[in-house]
Parts: sequence; C-alpha cells; structure tokens
Amino acid sequence: MLDLGSTFIQSVERNPNAPALVADEKRLTYAQWFDIIKTVAGGLEERGIGHGDHLLIVMQNRWEMATVHWACQMLGVIVTPLNWRSKPDEIDYCLADSNAKIIMYDDSCIEAVREAKNVSNIGIIAVGDTLPGSHRFEDLLAATPIDGVSRATAEDFSLMLYTSGTTGKPKGVPRRHRHERAAALAHVAQNLYACGERTLGVMPLYHTMGVRSLLSMALIDGCFVCMPRFDVEQALTLIEREGVTNLYLVPTLYHDMLSHPRFPGTDVSRVRKLGFAGAPMSEALLRRLDKAFSPDLFVNHYGSSEVYTMAITQNARTKAGCCGRAAINCRLRVIQLGSDNPDSLVNAMEEGQIIAHLDGDEAFEGYWNRPDANQKSLIGRWYFTGDIGYYDADGELFVSGRVDDMIISGGENISPVDIESVISLHPAVDEVAVAGIKDERWGHRVVAFVKRQASVNAEELDRYCRSTDLANFKRPREYVFVAALPKSPVGKILRRKLVSGEYEIDANCEPAINLAN
Repeated sequence: MLDLGSTFIQSVERNPNAPALVADEKRLTYAQWFDIIKTVAGGLEERGIGHGDHLLIVMQNRWEMATVHWACQMLGVIVTPLNWRSKPDEIDYCLADSNAKIIMYDDSCIEAVREAKNVSNIGIIAVGDTLPGSHRFEDLLAATPIDGVSRATAEDFSLMLYTSGTTGKPKGVPRRHRHERAAALAHVAQNLYACGERTLGVMPLYHTMGVRSLLSMALIDGCFVCMPRFDVEQALTLIEREGVTNLYLVPTLYHDMLSHPRFPGTDVSRVRKLGFAGAPMSEALLRRLDKAFSPDLFVNHYGSSEVYTMAITQNARTKAGCCGRAAINCRLRVIQLGSDNPDSLVNAMEEGQIIAHLDGDEAFEGYWNRPDANQKSLIGRWYFTGDIGYYDADGELFVSGRVDDMIISGGENISPVDIESVISLHPAVDEVAVAGIKDERWGHRVVAFVKRQASVNAEELDRYCRSTDLANFKRPREYVFVAALPKSPVGKILRRKLVSGEYEIDANCEPAINLAN
C-alpha cells in the first residue's frame, strides 16, 4: 500500500492544476501546495525533527496546520494534534507522553502554551503571535525544500490522536499510514465522493472526522475549503461562494446552520451529499436537513478514533438513529452487557456492547504507553468500544448510548437516546439531552434537559411522551429547561456536566418539577 506522502504526490502527478486548498484569500492548486509542503518539510527537518518523531500541534484549522500535516506525511513524522482549547497541564502531559520533539501553536492557545512547563525543553514554532524562543512558521517557508519523494512507508505511524480523556488521562491512539489511507479510501467509497469534490474543512484536524476530510479530498483531487473554527455565517458564505459539494459534520453544526436566519437565503444547491458522525442525530433534525438540502446521499457514519469506520448507512433518512451495517473494512458484533467474551452474542432487539474486530484495515493496534487501557479494551482480537447498541429485525445497527451513560432506574436499563429521539419531535423543543440523576428510591431517575424554541412546560412534554409509544418506565420524571446544552468542541453533548449541574437554567421558564409515576 502507498504511504500518505506518496498518496499526495499521486494527486499532484495526476491533476497538478486542480484546486486543492482554499483558505481566506489563499487559493492553491495541487502543484502549488506541494511546493509549499516540500519547503515546510525541509524547514522542519532543519529544526531537528525526523522520521518517527512526534510533532505536537495545538492549532485551529488553519491552512498552515493542513500544510504541516502533509509535510509530516512526507517526512515520516508522527502528527500529534491537540484540541486548541487544551489546558497547560494537558499540553504538558501529552508532550511528555509522546516525547514530542517540537510543538507548533497559534494565537488561539498562546496562553496555555506559555504556562505549559515542558515547552521550554523542546523546539517551538509559532503561527501568528510568538512566545520568547519560538521560531516562526514563516521561517519554514524560507527553508530548502526536500525532494519530491516521500520518506515514509505504509508501516510507519502517520498520526496519533488523543482521546478526550473524560475519565482519567487522555489516551494516545497511534495509527499507521496504511490505517489512515484505508480509512480515507473507505470514506471516499462509502460517501460516493467523485473526482473534484469540494468539502468544508471545519471539523477539527485534531479529530478523526477532520483528518478524514483532509485525506479523502487528496484521494479524489478534491478541494479542502479550510475554516479555522466554526462560525455559522462564515460557513454559509463559504458553502455558497466556494460551491461546496459535500458536508461531513457533527449534528450540532447542522442544527446551528439550519437555525441561522441567513440559511433560507443561502444557495446550498451544490451540496449533494450529507454525512454526519460523532453523535446521534435526532429524528427532527434528520427531517429538517432532508427538507432543506434534498441530498442525493445522506450518510450516518459510526466510528471512532481507534477504528475509524465501524458501520455506515447511505440513507440515514429511512430509519432515524440507524447506523446501517458493518463498514467495508470492519467486522462488528453486539455482545451481552458486562461480558468480556466476544462470543456472547445478543439477540435481535437486545441491547449489548458493540465490539469491532482488530484485523480490520482501519483498526489501530493498541494505545500508546497504556497497557492498562489495552487490557481493558482489547480482548481476543476485538476492540470493546464502550458503546451500547442493538441490531434490529433487519440486521441493521442502532447505537443507543455509552456504557457509562446507561440509566438504571428501578432495575431497568434505559437508553437516553431512545427518549431524546421522542422528545426531539415536539415542535417546541430545539434540543434535548437525557441523563440519569442519582435517586434514593430508584437508583437513578430519568431527567430531560430541554432547550426550547417555543413556550412549553413539563406537564405538556409529559403528556406528549404519554401519547407516543415510549415505554412508561422510560418517561422522564423531571424536566429541566436550559439556556444551552453543554457540548464538547466537536459538538458532543456532555452528559457528565448535566449530571454535575454544570449548565445554565433558562431564565424564562418555570422551576423543574417532579412528575407523578
């Protein structure tokens, strides 16, 4: 298999004048971008980083970050990106864990980098404002270019993402060039991308979705329309102005676009393919998107940093919440909750833990420096995802939550996603998240946290739930009306913050009340 550096060269040779990158006023063809990538690679090499070393990057989705990603693929350097909102102790931990030779940062995280203790021990490169001792990115652009031959092989590590670390320290997920290329090829195939597609590059390049958008465009001589951070108005401008043909976003970003007053007047007609991942999409949002875009293809992608594509459906509109079937590079099973036996399969419509086989082309081989995590999650050549799901009568997969999010109330296992799907369809509900709050009698009580778009109270929502086919024991016993739902930088709802009370109450609503059983 080709390495990723050679993959980019392939696109340059095949279609050198094709548009490759749009960022602010910068517009580069593949040939022009490759010249810059070779020069940046030469500059990195002059600063002492080479094959097998880690380069820690803490930046927004700037064109410089995309350029450095490709330069590292040419050198065989391991791209190790972090969330630009990372705190100093997180930067210190990841620097030490990866043994990075250089850190590259931009203005968005300059204070955190300034306070990180381990930064003074390694090379520092700044994009924008600089800290004392930093080299500038512009210095790399003045370096002697490397030749146009990749230094990497398919067996070299390409990338190491850090998991979010919601419990304990974040875990490094190293992925080889062949893992990353297989995942990008599968992404192209399963999203039916054609030559010359144009995508909105707004999903963070420290997240597997962002990396996949970057790599997949190179495979099809496509254009990466770079957007440093999500802003609804700017996103709508870029979609219209640049003729974006496909979108691959988390549900939250779709929700925000549809809710913006500029959306009805924006020409989105060239967007023919929609894809989403990272979190379940409510049935209400699915319907709104289908009406707004009328896409030719509507993909629900279920995956992870560890095994990029696990399941996929190319017609998400037909079954809300359905992830379809195992992806082309993956084998999946659903096994009994609490079991560590990969053969303890559940029946159709029975919830269990989702596991993925590690022999798949996209599957990682184990966590970085974390034998404890490997022992917990890698069992008998299977990766235990920590996700709960089930197969329906048609053999299609539904993901119903995380093992840690499962609500056990009165001895019953209750999935938050099932309840959210029902409540989201109420016309007064903008967004909803359900969590289990400790209760002396029930163990946990089901609580719905609702962001409203019209006036509604708890009694009305309770009557609505009673009118649906939602089982009575799953009904929320309490509604909390919030100003906004707490979310991660990539739009995942943070249930742990709801449980711990880290949210802002909607000032225009009644106090929460407990409802009769």
